[in-house]
Amino acid sequence: MNGQCLCGAVTLRTEDAKEIGACHCSYCRRWGSGGPLLAVHCGTKVEFNGTEQITVYPSSEWAERAFCKRCGTHLYYKLLASGEYFVPAGVFDTQDFEITSQIYIDKKPDFYALANDTPTLTEAQVLELFGVPADEAPK
Repeated sequence: MNGQCLCGAVTLRTEDAKEIGACHCSYCRRWGSGGPLLAVHCGTKVEFNGTEQITVYPSSEWAERAFCKRCGTHLYYKLLASGEYFVPAGVFDTQDFEITSQIYIDKKPDFYALANDTPTLTEAQVLELFGVPADEAPK
């Protein structure tokens, strides 16, 4: 799959994927547009061009987020321990996706709801899955 930021300064390529996960944690809602981060799990193989335009922000002890420094497009969320990338679905040229999971469901505010019937994980379940100590969790 191919994708790019809003201004085109950063492009990326990754293997094809169809599944999107929705994250409702406060960090993702604050980083995005106030709603969940809808991201494609791209594994560790993502090729970027225009890397000089990428700014990386260490958002926790265990992850970082990146954006285009020219236009502000959110480019990825990356787990540091595994090197796995989660790329916002809107970055990709294709929009042939399906929401298949939701995490931090216990942190989702009441002002929105997704109609998709998906498996859900609470904050505690996500932290356990990723092996993150509770004191390092997003607030």
